[in-house]
Amino acid sequence: MTTFTIKDETVTGDILNELRIKVANERITIKDIITARVESEVESYNNKLPEYFKGLIQPSEAEKTLNGFKIKDKKKIDVEKQVFVALDAFQKNGYFVLVDNQQAETLEEEVLLSKTTTVSFVKLTPLVGG
Repeated sequence: MTTFTIKDETVTGDILNELRIKVANERITIKDIITARVESEVESYNNKLPEYFKGLIQPSEAEKTLNGFKIKDKKKIDVEKQVFVALDAFQKNGYFVLVDNQQAETLEEEVLLSKTTTVSFVKLTPLVGG
């Protein structure tokens, strides 16, 4: 298992959120990084069903607030739908992924992860989806 750091950053470099993700392989694609991140966020939410979801993609039945995305009726989020929307948003330039400050160009791009690897997500537009 390899653990690496994911940061959500603004275009100006301010860090909004930071989390640690574990993956099975140290050689991984950008698609796998995005999928692992979204799955981790959704699993964490679905296990506790808190009032707010804090994640990359706004669930379709949620309202954006200062504290995250407020889910109506505190229901579970569909992980497959969230992953699909996140991958689609990457391809449409809804956000950039930087691996050690190098911009990822495609979902199939491979990177070699280590304990010191930092993956940054820089959102360009509000993401609404699954």
